Amino acid sequence: MPGEDSRMNPLQSRKQLLLAESELNRAQMAGDMAALKADIRALTDRAKSIGCIASSAAALLAGLAAFRRGRPAPAGGKPSWLPAILKGAGLISTLWMAWRPKERGQEDK
Repeated sequence: MPGEDSRMNPLQSRKQLLLAESELNRAQMAGDMAALKADIRALTDRAKSIGCIASSAAALLAGLAAFRRGRPAPAGGKPSWLPAILKGAGLISTLWMAWRPKERGQEDK
């Protein structure tokens, strides 16, 4: 408009700079959140595979404990700590199978 100064005053320019910086920060945060979600997904996949391996190992140890129960203990010897560990592993395996999170796709079954 004629007669108006077309220059931007310092407060308006500062406001526009802050708005632009805010948009850049939002975009950066969205990228960071996407990367964080991908990292969490990878971590949960690793935890599931480790849990599967641990569950299998515990089941194997429980089977070995069951196999070993048939043998008589040596007379007068120290009691072995291995049966206690195997029994605990069997218990952990049983609890893990009961309480583990269901995988996607198996929830409907």
